[in-house]
Amino acid sequence: MDTKKSKAKHLIVISYDAFSQDQWELASRLPNLSKLINNGAYTNRLTSVYPTLTYVVHSTMVTGVYPDKHGVFHNNPFQPFVPEKEQHWFWYRSDIKVPTIYDKLKEAKLTSAGILWPVTGKASIDYNIPEIRAIGNENQALKILKNGSPRYSIRMELKYGKIRRGIEQPYLDDFTTRCTVDTILRKKPNFMLVHLIDLDDTKHEHGTVGCEVEQTVTRMDRRLGDIIKATEEAGIYEETIFLVIGDHGQLDVRYKVKLNQLLKDNGLIYEENGELKWRAYVQNAGGAAYLHIREGDNEAEKLALSILNEAKKEESYGIEGIYTAAELKEDHIYTGVSYMLEAKEGYCFDDNLEGAVITDLEVMGKKYATHGYSPKKPNYSCNLVISGTAVKKQYEIDEARMVDIAPTMAEILGIEFNHCDGRSLSEIFTK
Repeated sequence: MDTKKSKAKHLIVISYDAFSQDQWELASRLPNLSKLINNGAYTNRLTSVYPTLTYVVHSTMVTGVYPDKHGVFHNNPFQPFVPEKEQHWFWYRSDIKVPTIYDKLKEAKLTSAGILWPVTGKASIDYNIPEIRAIGNENQALKILKNGSPRYSIRMELKYGKIRRGIEQPYLDDFTTRCTVDTILRKKPNFMLVHLIDLDDTKHEHGTVGCEVEQTVTRMDRRLGDIIKATEEAGIYEETIFLVIGDHGQLDVRYKVKLNQLLKDNGLIYEENGELKWRAYVQNAGGAAYLHIREGDNEAEKLALSILNEAKKEESYGIEGIYTAAELKEDHIYTGVSYMLEAKEGYCFDDNLEGAVITDLEVMGKKYATHGYSPKKPNYSCNLVISGTAVKKQYEIDEARMVDIAPTMAEILGIEFNHCDGRSLSEIFTK
């Protein structure tokens, strides 16, 4: 670390998954976040990337580039007909095609830690418990050990594993917080990435408004307080900058729409020798979707677009737009797919080929919210707080994009990181 250039010796990045503009009023009044706001810079107008999926966004956070460059275009690689629970995810550092901030830290001989941060399997992080899940006959503990830091992961599991109940909340985030506190006290890393998921899970299950969301936001503030307290006990509080960030919003959903069934009805998805095949396939991303066309199949492309454009005319299918890659060039979407669909608010897409084409969740008595929508949707921006002694107090950031986060982190840590699509938010610093 170049101490002449760096703004702080330690940077702790806390990702509050789904922490968005609609929770700002409540969260900003709570004791621990309000403390950081009073001692730092903030905005509730942070613009995310498209599609607004967790792994896509977190890859941008640590690279400073859009999905068309870093290559993580979805939570999951394209796996047609594989049930979501059985799909591989973009779990591994090798899935990111450009340098990351923690790679540069390693070169600078600075220490790093990551706890359940997405896309960090086999990453160059010194103390690493990657977010990764066993599928099929895999063993969860063994998969973490193989792809994270074995001794560190075992130690955290032995000390705090009893807190966790699989991926059930609030226990998972309580486990993550205890591991974070322990790591701060014992390792004092220069850079720490922490991913807290409770709010995202709550919104998916209960919608974006209600007592469940309010309770979760309050829990999140308590966890933040535990992390702040740990830096005080470790004697590094004055040398630490805290960066609290939301990756995307969520929107309430009434209708789930299975567009692949329309393609199947027209022969673009079909069965051959007992196996499902496709010429065109809609890969859902929640509030958005990619349209995949079998390479070179111009007939399938024309037919699929005709089917989906007809469906777009019907309100019930909830298609707000069908866009070409050229039309979305300014959004820097993944270049491997030629078309993308955007859902209207109140709708989301589903890959499933079973059941009704359109499911009315309200009639079923279910609440549900999701993300993936364009970051340009109204009232869908994210929250950002950057706080520490080198940061201006109560400074409202005028404009910020997700690609600005990595270069800002690099300036805080005093390292060179120049390939970014974004800029450092240098105006927030006192000098």
